[in-house]
Amino acid sequence: MSPVRSCSRTACRQPAVFTLTYVYADSTAVLGPLATYVEPHCYDLCAEHAERLTAPRGWEVVRLPSESVSPSGDDLEALANAVREAARPAPAAGEPVGQAVEVGRRGHLRVLKSAQPNRER
Repeated sequence: MSPVRSCSRTACRQPAVFTLTYVYADSTAVLGPLATYVEPHCYDLCAEHAERLTAPRGWEVVRLPSESVSPSGDDLEALANAVREAARPAPAAGEPVGQAVEVGRRGHLRVLKSAQPNRER
């Protein structure tokens, strides 16, 4: 089975780029970007068949915008900055969050026990 979905129209082997769905209650045909998964009662269409699509008399065709907009330079720069920020180690605090005492070791694993804080009253 091919990973690329093809057009649902008979004898068309072009790759699908749009998904057509009928909303019978509203007499509407909705043509949108290719669905992530194959859905029952939806039809995958190539660009040529999507462009030539007509609906039955009395029906409305709704064409949703395609998601094939490429990211702008600002978007890519913001993404790169976010990745850099996430990769930076967290600043070391003055004190460790918790104190522990090593009570055992097996290979590279350590068994730790929480140290009891000194409480003076």
